[in-house]
Amino acid sequence: MPPRRFSNVVAFDDGPFPRQHAGRVAVVGTVYADLRLDGVLTGSVEKDGTDAADELARLVLQSRFEAHIRLVMLQGIAMAGFNVVDVFALQQHLERPVLVVSRRLPDLNAIKAALQAHIPSGAAKWRIIERLGPMEPAGPVFIQRVGIERDPALETVARFAIHGHVPEPLRSAHLIAGALVEGQSRGNP
Repeated sequence: MPPRRFSNVVAFDDGPFPRQHAGRVAVVGTVYADLRLDGVLTGSVEKDGTDAADELARLVLQSRFEAHIRLVMLQGIAMAGFNVVDVFALQQHLERPVLVVSRRLPDLNAIKAALQAHIPSGAAKWRIIERLGPMEPAGPVFIQRVGIERDPALETVARFAIHGHVPEPLRSAHLIAGALVEGQSRGNP
């Protein structure tokens, strides 16, 4: 049996914010039907908070795209600083797989130290990161996954990586989030 093909996805990334920022941070979701951008979702999460999984689930469930979305992609496991997405709760709430993509391997020792020393609920956030396990190579990027097998995850990343190594839905979410906050997009996801 061939691996399941995920053609309808939503991908989320957060907008830029200054280091000293306190409060909410913009989040953008791009909805793709195969390789076509079909829609954009916007919301916000608390910097260093604990509401990312709930907010992403709300954005999906209250959207007109909810019935079509088959997979959630994230640009890393944390948004708005250290608002770690509880990917297990997100997957369970949406009943859809979650695929985390990163351009590079994170420095887990530095993340653990920062969470323990400076972040409210840091120990609980670290447990989510530990439970998710190490990132796996997926060509030139790295992935973590919940509710999706390795082969369909690799196929999804490869199929959506059109203009570089990062899947197009994540690249678009990054560009739109930057433009939403700063008036224009910049940089690579």
